[in-house]
Amino acid sequence: MRTNLLEGVRVLDLTNVLSGPFAGYQLALMGADVLKVEAHTGGDLARKLGASADLSARHLGISFLAQNSSKRSLTLNLKSERGKDIFRQLVETHDVVLENFRPGVMDRLGFGWDALREINPGIVYCAISGFGQSGPLRDRPAYDQIIQGMSGLMSVTGNTETAPLRVGAPIADTVGGFAAAFAIASALVRRGRTGEGAFLDVSMLEATLTAMGWVASDYLVGGSEPVPMGNENRTAAPSGTFSTADGDFNIAANKQEQFEELCRILGRPDLAGDPRFAEREARKTNRLALKAEIESVLTTRPSAHWDKEFAAAGIPGAPVMDVAAVLDSPQIVERGLVSTLRIDAAAGITGTGVGPDGDIRLLGAPTHVDGAAVTPDTPPPLLGEHTETVLTGLGYSAEDIAAMRAEGVI
Repeated sequence: MRTNLLEGVRVLDLTNVLSGPFAGYQLALMGADVLKVEAHTGGDLARKLGASADLSARHLGISFLAQNSSKRSLTLNLKSERGKDIFRQLVETHDVVLENFRPGVMDRLGFGWDALREINPGIVYCAISGFGQSGPLRDRPAYDQIIQGMSGLMSVTGNTETAPLRVGAPIADTVGGFAAAFAIASALVRRGRTGEGAFLDVSMLEATLTAMGWVASDYLVGGSEPVPMGNENRTAAPSGTFSTADGDFNIAANKQEQFEELCRILGRPDLAGDPRFAEREARKTNRLALKAEIESVLTTRPSAHWDKEFAAAGIPGAPVMDVAAVLDSPQIVERGLVSTLRIDAAAGITGTGVGPDGDIRLLGAPTHVDGAAVTPDTPPPLLGEHTETVLTGLGYSAEDIAAMRAEGVI
């Protein structure tokens, strides 16, 4: 179930596709009431994205399902005067406005930072964009692929033959979403002390660079430009991916004692005394020769054998797994990261991964709170599912709502 860490916090989520919706999802999992404000003409673009054409046709694309549970959905035409009036009322009673439009869009709609804090001085306004609200690139559009390339991440992914290579998950979007969620939570803490709102300008480019940490610092501090090294770890050896009798196996014997224990397990204590490998820097210089020696033993047994041996010896090592295997693994199952939710079967929702009653499996939060897994408690909303409820709560009558629907306001 959701935790109550952000209980009472009300969020207006105007975001689309991934970085913003992911941020809103993290807030929702932590207990915030997240109202997704979607375009009345089709909603979040992610509703039409994903591997299932059936779900996409029903505005519940898998890309949308992945990060919009525990939210409500209101459709609203923010370009209409009546739509603007409704949004102003919502800003008055909410704590956070979250958006990931290009810089300047909210100002053109009449809801930039100055306008929002005039409506609600305590509002926390978080704007996520590819490059930030300032700088020569501020107006350029950006998706994860663009940011991965411009951040330098692709330049160090792969090896000398395959780089530059895109990371296989939308890491720039996701890191940007985490950065936004953390900044919002931090701003809410300050507001709790002072009553002061905040304008948070989150750059996906900067979030990705920050996440690269010591890779960037190799250049900033060490003056060494990072290069692609495939599955090898430039900071240590043996640390990378090795072949066994039946698959790939990761080893990270980064400490001297771990390396010596590895040599013992392999039945090759001579390697620990070999001048090419005896010390850390020597192992890095001769990593390919060391890898060949290690693989000559690893390839005599399957990965499962070595997994048990390494675990018993306390050496970091494990098989390389595919997504399906890790999601169904005992570790992930016991931790409760994946939960099952039921979407509206009456709506005729079908597709790959959807059970006969509309059951879907989704990821929760990567953090346990007070010893419990944090999971969504309601499914991703249908487009505009909560529009009438929200408007009724603002005092609009059934006749008003019908008129707004006819006018294209909702």
